[in-house]
Amino acid sequence: MILENFPALVIAVPLLAAFAVNLLGRLSRAWIAPLVLGSLAFSTIASVVLLARVLREGTVRYVMGGWRAPFGIELVVDPLSGLMLVVVAAVALVACVSVVKSVEQELPGKDYLFFTLLLILIAGLLGLVVTGDAFNLYVLLEITSITTYGLIAMGPDRAPLSSFNYIIMGTIGACFYLLGVGYLYILTGSLNMADIALILPGLEGQVAVATAFAFLLVGFWVKMAFFPLHSWLPNAYSHAPNSVAVVVAPLMTKVTVYLMLRIILTVFSVDYAFYQHAAVQSTIVWVSAGAIVCASFLALAQRDLKRMLTYIIVAEVGYMVGGAWLANSAGLTGAVLHIVNDAIMTLCMFLAVLAIAYRIGDTRFENLTGIFRKMPITMAAFTLGAFSMIGVPPTCGFFSKWYLILGGVEADQWGFVIALVVSSLVNAVLFFRIIEIGYFRLEEQDHAAVHGNGVAEAPLMILSPLVLTALALLVVGFGSGLIVKDVIRLALPAGF
Repeated sequence: MILENFPALVIAVPLLAAFAVNLLGRLSRAWIAPLVLGSLAFSTIASVVLLARVLREGTVRYVMGGWRAPFGIELVVDPLSGLMLVVVAAVALVACVSVVKSVEQELPGKDYLFFTLLLILIAGLLGLVVTGDAFNLYVLLEITSITTYGLIAMGPDRAPLSSFNYIIMGTIGACFYLLGVGYLYILTGSLNMADIALILPGLEGQVAVATAFAFLLVGFWVKMAFFPLHSWLPNAYSHAPNSVAVVVAPLMTKVTVYLMLRIILTVFSVDYAFYQHAAVQSTIVWVSAGAIVCASFLALAQRDLKRMLTYIIVAEVGYMVGGAWLANSAGLTGAVLHIVNDAIMTLCMFLAVLAIAYRIGDTRFENLTGIFRKMPITMAAFTLGAFSMIGVPPTCGFFSKWYLILGGVEADQWGFVIALVVSSLVNAVLFFRIIEIGYFRLEEQDHAAVHGNGVAEAPLMILSPLVLTALALLVVGFGSGLIVKDVIRLALPAGF
């Protein structure tokens, strides 16, 4: 019986845990870690079980409260959303193992408030992945945004101002999405995604349908920081507490890219999105290529490791949006695979940032001299993450980039292919600069570390998730063929 309710429980358990953390955590912080990690471990296991069931039996539809669709709320778990459930739950669990320790240092006395917001955020992200209702998607989008605004504002110095800028841009994005949903409701009389998809083919010639589609896309692009609508992201993520960035950075943009794909594949259609407006499709690929190149060079101008990574996230959004709009099987496969890979790669890099900041208190380049001697395990994991970001085989980053380049060649989109190659070369420069500073530059006090006396790694609760994530880059890389064959191919529309 409990297995039948997994689609709801995977969201409800972290949400109930947030309530419990808020009540019990203020009495004793001993309650916090078991509640947070226990609830996320349940969601991760339930997500894996759900994905296995979907691959075995097909799409799972769960009706909330006995009101059947299109009038009631429906949760839908198909191969794509099942894969995303596993990614969101697993990344959140691994990140939170580190955060339980780091938040003691960053936000002393506020940990129960922090984890209350964080668990609501994760429950919202899980809900976004499986909701089958366009208006509920808006509600969940706002729940995740509001909790993220609060979490970022808990940071020091300019964090509240960065959070305020994020609120402005996030609200604009939400307005665009809501306007798009409003148009769809006026046209179809329904908010259920599957129901809208059945009605839309008879209305596709209307300008109002194109207007709704455009509003939805712009809303998602603002929320995912698609260049040039990215201005809120670098400040928001770099000024946020490291304990926030390590959860938000790997998940928020990736989930929003997934939502864009979900609207295209299950509400509209690939024929409507890609082929009926060929000029729009080609323009979006070119904008994506520009986004990749511009964001990569902006990363090159940074002097802080954490801030440099935020611009790489903006470039990676260009990878996924451009790959999806190549409108062919390889491009769409590469976009979905890169959502998975980029979540793991970004988690690895921000866990390394968390470990470095925990131990030396700063991630500015001038403070990273000799860091390889001080923190050899952390920097070994960081180097593996860097190789994956560059696209070095057999790390997972190589395989998704391979599919994206293949899709660009098949679509004759050479601008996009060149942008991917240039971005990889810029990433190589970015990360070898960090390696040069951290390994070859030594200050007086670093000579003790050279002789083995100055090694000072972060605590095990921060270090072990980092090592596990770095190893996952190789495991997922070697398993890319199975992920594509057994999951992603099932998520692509017929004919792709």
